[in-house]
Order: sequence, then C-alpha cells, then structure tokens
Amino acid sequence: MTIFALRRIRLAGVMVMICSLLIVTTAKKAGTESSRRIVTAANTFLATLNEKQRQTVLFAFDDKQQRARWSNFPTAVVPRRGISLKEMSLAQRSAAMALVSSALSPKGFEKVQQIMEGDEVNKINEANHPPFGNHGTPPLGNRVHQAPRGDLPAGALFGKDLYYISILGMPSAKNPWMLQFGGHHLALNITIVGERGVLTPTLTGAQPALYKLGGKTVRPLGQESDKALALLNALDDSQRKQAILSSRLADLVLGPGQDGKVIQPEGLKASAMTKRQKSMLLDLIGEWAGIIHEDVAAARMAEVKADINETWFLWSGPTTAAQGQNITAYYRIQGPHLVIEYAPQGERDDPATHVHTMYRDPTNDYGRELTKK
Repeated sequence: MTIFALRRIRLAGVMVMICSLLIVTTAKKAGTESSRRIVTAANTFLATLNEKQRQTVLFAFDDKQQRARWSNFPTAVVPRRGISLKEMSLAQRSAAMALVSSALSPKGFEKVQQIMEGDEVNKINEANHPPFGNHGTPPLGNRVHQAPRGDLPAGALFGKDLYYISILGMPSAKNPWMLQFGGHHLALNITIVGERGVLTPTLTGAQPALYKLGGKTVRPLGQESDKALALLNALDDSQRKQAILSSRLADLVLGPGQDGKVIQPEGLKASAMTKRQKSMLLDLIGEWAGIIHEDVAAARMAEVKADINETWFLWSGPTTAAQGQNITAYYRIQGPHLVIEYAPQGERDDPATHVHTMYRDPTNDYGRELTKK
C-alpha cells in the first residue's frame, strides 16, 4: 500500500469522525432549541393565569400522587387536579393548547385533537347513550379507578372543556420538570430534562374510535389498528403461531394504577422476523413514540431500534378487520425499554368503536432514569 493510499484512508477516517460530531452537535442543538421553545410556551401560559390559578396548576416535581392522577375514565368519574379548559378564558385556553402543541409533533397534536373532538361527539350523544349502563360503576378494567356507585351527574362527563393541564416543577431549560395534559381517554405525561424528554407513561384512547367531522371520517387510532394488522398479515404460518395467543386478553394490563407492575414478554420475538417485518414493527411503534416532538422522538426511535431483536409482538383475538374499520383484537409490543398495549373494549356495542392504548418505558416512566442522581 502506498503512502498516498494510507493518507486517503486516514483522511476518510477523519471525515467520518467530523461528520459524526456534526450530527451529534446538530441533534443536541435542535433538542436544546426545542426545549427552550417548550419552556417559553409554558411560561407564556403561566403568565396568563392569576395567582390562584397558578397555585392550582403548579405542583412539586416529586409529587407522586399528582404524577399518578391520570385515567382513561372521564374526569367526573376519576377527578383530575390542575386547571381545566372549561375554567380558562379564551386567551388562557389558547396559551394552554399552544404549550401542549409545542411539546408534541404535528402528528401527535393532531391525534390529541381528534381524541378530544371524539369526546365532543360523546357530549352530544350523552343523553341518548348513557355511559357505563345507567351511569353506575364503570367496567372493571382498572379496579383502582372504579367510580363510586350511584348515578353520575348528567352533562358532566364528556367534552373538550373537561381536559386538565398541570405542571410539576418549574419550566426550565436545564432542571427537570413535567407537563401533564389529559381527560377522558387521554393522559400525556411529558418529563423534560434539558434537551431530553420522556413521553411515558401515556394513555391514548378513543370513544368513538370512528366518527364523522366536517363530512370526513376520523379514526384517531386508525394507524395503530391498520399497521398492526398489516404486520400480522406479513407473518408466515410459523410466526403467526408464535405471535397469536390462544387465550383472550381484553383490557390493558399496565393501565392506570399499574405503575411498576412487571409482566413477562410473550408472543413472537422480533429476532425471528425478516428485515421487512422488523421495519413494519418499528413503523408501528412510531405511532406512539412519534407523538412527542420530533427531536425527542428521533432519539427514542434510535433506542427502540437498538432493542429491536429483544422486542416481542403478541396478538390476542380476531385476525381480520373490514377495510377502514378498527381491529377488535388486543396486541402488545414489549422490549427492554418499551411496552405498548392496544385494547378494544368488549362492550354491548362494537368493541372496535372503543379503544384504549398504553405506552410505557418500564425503565424510564416519568423520566425516572433521566432524573436519577
């Protein structure tokens, strides 16, 4: 090998190192700018509140009770703390939603809005279709969050006004803090530490999971259904036998009130999947990981991709669905840093119209790993 060839090899190595440093620096800079944008939106929102409202919204960062005060049930069934959109002026409401939007990707914010719009449909239909039978005890999917027996107040269960926002800690570009936003079928728990962020645990659900708005069909969790079914259909017979559970799972295992619960992975391990199937699995995971703003989502997906061979895919229930309709099967995706559950609710109506999903990182829920001292 000539001296010129050696120089070319060394130069190529230097260029690779420089490019890697530029990529890391650029990503870190983007993350820092995103964090500052969210902090600015948070402070703008807080500035619209009076002192009493600020005291209602702000909690200590380590307030464990407030962290866990989220649910799939309406706020009249499981009370939230913080301040609701109903209690805000138009300016305050606009600032609150701008804060939520700043922490999410455009696609993630659209999903949140679709879930809330679905609750407006519930509000309109509430008088003719009372929830939980006759406003009594809700289904026992998450026993810790049962409603008290007896009738619930009419007209106080559904609607976009009944979503709450709270902040744990003080918004900071350096120190850890947390943004919570949620209500019926929605619980966003976003922990921010500098340029890093964590979206888990987060619950997204939909009831109705399919409705009309402005003449268009809306399916808030449609991609979560369609992509999962496409992955199942991409498996061969041997893989399907491993992935499909013989018994039936009906509800979230790691839903509200189940922080810290450990479950064993089941189903088909992704190490037994083809390259295309793994890509489809990653794309499906992205429906949850991509809710948060893009800089944090990219880092999260890199972590998930690194774990992909240790990730499992489990299916329980019917293996078909009509085009444009949601599946009625439960499925779970589980890896070293990930648990995703999709659980249609078995009710008197079509379970495809009522869906709960859960997104967790068992090692880092509420930013536990990021804030470890």
